[in-house]
Amino acid sequence: MAKPPRNPASGILFVDKPQGITSHGVIARARASVGTRKIGHAGTLDPMATGLLVLGANNATRLLTYFVGLDKQYLATIRLGASSNTDDAEGELSPAADAAAIAAISDEAIAAAVAGLTGPIMQRPSSVSAIKVDGKRAYTLARSGEEVVLAERAVTISVFDILEIERAEFIDVRVRVDCSSGTYIRALARDLGGVLGVGGHLTALRRTRVGPFEVSRASVLDDDLAGQLVSPAAVAGELFESVELDDQSAFELSRGRQVPLGAVGTGPIAVVNSVGRLIGLAEVVDGRTRILSNFPADAVAVSQEGEPSDG
Repeated sequence: MAKPPRNPASGILFVDKPQGITSHGVIARARASVGTRKIGHAGTLDPMATGLLVLGANNATRLLTYFVGLDKQYLATIRLGASSNTDDAEGELSPAADAAAIAAISDEAIAAAVAGLTGPIMQRPSSVSAIKVDGKRAYTLARSGEEVVLAERAVTISVFDILEIERAEFIDVRVRVDCSSGTYIRALARDLGGVLGVGGHLTALRRTRVGPFEVSRASVLDDDLAGQLVSPAAVAGELFESVELDDQSAFELSRGRQVPLGAVGTGPIAVVNSVGRLIGLAEVVDGRTRILSNFPADAVAVSQEGEPSDG
C-alpha cells in the first residue's frame, strides 16, 4: 500500500470523536487523512465518550499546550443506584442499591446534591485516570489489580445543570457540566451517587466545548481532514490578542530581536505578519518583548512569501 504524500501544512483540527474508538485511533486516522505523522492532541477522551478533540498538525502542535488549561463543557448521563470500579459503564458494576432506597430519592434531593458539588470543590480523580503514580498511569495499575487511591485536587464546577431525570430500575440524570481543566466527570458521577447513598456511575459523556471552541465546528472522521485544518493564526486570534507587524519587523522578532508591539494587554500575544501568518506568541514584560513560542513557516508559505533580509 502506497504511503500518502507528506503534507507540510500546519493547522489545528477540531474533530467530533465517535463512540467506540480511542482518541489515539482518531489520531491515527487523522495522520492518514492529513498526510503527516506529526499530529498531537490537547487532551484525550475515553472510548465510551464522544465529542470535541483538538488536534494539531505539524508546526501547529506548538499551540496545543495553550488548550490544555482551558475550561470545558460536557453533556453527561449519570446513573444513580449502582457504583462501578471505573466510575463508568465500562467497568464492573456493584450490586444495585435497594430498590426502595433508589425510589426514595426525590428530584429535590438530587438537585441539592448537585448544588453541593457545584463551585470550587475538592475531587478525587478516578482510579482509572491517566494520572501517573510512581511513573505509571493510574489506569494501568488499577487494571492490573492494584488498589489505586489518588489524592484529591481542587477543581471548579462552574455549571452543573440538571437537564432531565428518568426513573426506572435506576435513576438516570442527564446533566450539563462546565468545569475547569482537570475535572473528571466520572468522578462527579461517583460522588453524586455517594452523596445520595446509592452509588453512581457515568453511562454517557460528550464533550461539547473546549475554551471558546464548540463541537458544532468540528469535522467528522469521514471528512477530508486535510481540508479542515484551521490556520494557527486564526486559532491564536480566538485565544489571544493579536498584533500585526510588517514583514521585516515580524522576521526580526522571529530571530529573537526586540520589536515594539505597541499598547498590548497582559498574557500571550499572537503576532502575525502582513499576510496573516502566525509568526509567534509573545509577551511584553517591563516594556521588553519576549517570544514564548516561534511558529516557523511551512515550506509552502516560505515559497509564497519569501524571506525579508537579515542584513
